[in-house]
Amino acid sequence: MESILRAHAEQQFAAELYELEQADRRPRPTNWRLSPWAVATYILGGTLDNGFEIAPKYIGNGRLIEIAIATLTTDRALLLMGIPGTGKTWVSEHLAAAISGDSTLLVQGTAGTSEEAIRYGWNYASLIAKGPTAEALVPSPVMVAMRKGQITRVEELTRIPADVQDALITILSEKLLPIPELNQEVQAIKGFNVIATANDRDRGVNDLSSALKRRFNTVVLPLPATADEEVTIVQQRVHSLGQALELPAEPPALAEIRRVVTIFRELRQGMTENGKAKLKSPSSTLSTAEAISVINSGLALAGHFGDGTLRAGDLAASLTGAIVKDPIHDTVIWREYLETIVRERDGWGDLYQACRALI
Repeated sequence: MESILRAHAEQQFAAELYELEQADRRPRPTNWRLSPWAVATYILGGTLDNGFEIAPKYIGNGRLIEIAIATLTTDRALLLMGIPGTGKTWVSEHLAAAISGDSTLLVQGTAGTSEEAIRYGWNYASLIAKGPTAEALVPSPVMVAMRKGQITRVEELTRIPADVQDALITILSEKLLPIPELNQEVQAIKGFNVIATANDRDRGVNDLSSALKRRFNTVVLPLPATADEEVTIVQQRVHSLGQALELPAEPPALAEIRRVVTIFRELRQGMTENGKAKLKSPSSTLSTAEAISVINSGLALAGHFGDGTLRAGDLAASLTGAIVKDPIHDTVIWREYLETIVRERDGWGDLYQACRALI
């Protein structure tokens, strides 16, 4: 059997979901695999009565996750907002896996997403041969979720054209999907709901109509509050991704992760960690997801073209690439940061030299 590059959440964490299901004695909403308490435990981590450890999938404000789960028990849909890299997709996938046992009912939003992706389409060969019939209808992930009483996910909702977004209004308000060609409708089964994600940095691409906004409860996922929290997230994700990608390098030293996280946080906030120097911020997002990518790229270099140990030279290329998106504006900011901050820090000389050689 071929190795899967990225297993779905319900496959990757099947053991945890099984243990939670066996230990869960709390009331479960109709068609939910787990109770809201067990879903929160799966996302936030914890220890079951039998000693089984549930690894945290989200490190941050647990109350936000509880609000998100509580929303899904009501007739309101859930909208996860935040800048790129704050874990919106990660959280939505794990919520769907824990609630429905299936995270694959997904509509990926793009500028080219059509109304058929949200409502339904047709098998045109059958449509031409027999006309509109139930057999010719091709259900969307949303329609499948309505019929099964499951969670469906809509990624990057604000990238979908406004007229296509509005196809969700009837579904979310009336809990039905009309099929006028067949003079039929699909009524949602209990357990059905929608989790949408949206990047608030790109909010102006296709902003949601007031009618659609009213049908969502919005939860904003922030960047990690502290450096320690962000380091822990990066360390966890790098470890799991490194195993999945089979990178031939040893796990990165905590010091290297902390250096990348410190650089990202300082440039994001426009101020050094100790608050003594103000900095200019580049145009790049510099999210936690970007930090994970920088470390993984460095591990790949270290494993395939180095001695297997992550060093400053392995980090420099991907670090510079993550920060410098605008070759003129960002290069000036990055060079200034290297000269005034990185160069003066004790023990950072190797990183300064490696990064300086690339700009």
